[in-house]
Amino acid sequence: MPNQKKILCSACLLGVKCRYDGQSKPNEKVLALSKKEILIPVCPEQLGGLPIPRVASETTASGEVVLAGQGKVVTKQGDDVTENFIKGAQEVLKLAKTLDIEEAILKQRSPSCGSCQIYDGSFSKTVVKGDGVTAALLKQNGIKVISEEDL
Repeated sequence: MPNQKKILCSACLLGVKCRYDGQSKPNEKVLALSKKEILIPVCPEQLGGLPIPRVASETTASGEVVLAGQGKVVTKQGDDVTENFIKGAQEVLKLAKTLDIEEAILKQRSPSCGSCQIYDGSFSKTVVKGDGVTAALLKQNGIKVISEEDL
């Protein structure tokens, strides 16, 4: 189709089994959009070197704070995986810049992809305001980020 937009998209929303639990989270609205626009699947955690499956992770602060070196991303077992999350975010940004992408649809509440909502780091399913690490880095670089819930 002519004039199709290129949009980054959390791979799990397109049915790719890349989540921490080895599963996907296909989203009907995202799948329908993939018929009209070019959705480029990304999994920042995988691009940051983490395996599938992997131990669940949460941020101790918003993505902006993590990127500034003031917060961490830790697994449920207490391992620090901040470096992996930052590396993955940087790889996604590199891809966005290479392909001149201006928008991203990212998985809500993810420690990488959450847009305006993330878990609080207590592994109690408590949601707080804030962005995941990748969402924060993309926003800092002028890329519009929405969640699948915003479609």
